[in-house]
Amino acid sequence: MDDLNSLLEPGMRVRHPGQPDWGLGQVQSNIGGKITVNFPEAGKVVIDGSRVHLLPVFEP
Repeated sequence: MDDLNSLLEPGMRVRHPGQPDWGLGQVQSNIGGKITVNFPEAGKVVIDGSRVHLLPVFEP
């Protein structure tokens, strides 16, 4: 995998490009392309990294 999703690690902050109203999520795990993210407005969501490209957020 050469996409950014493969670089996501637990604790990193991300946004879902198709669900901006979910807010700023925190990666819980990234195993075999299945990324579990805890979003403040959607709860814990398992995302298929081959279908959705999460946007890393690097802000203080």
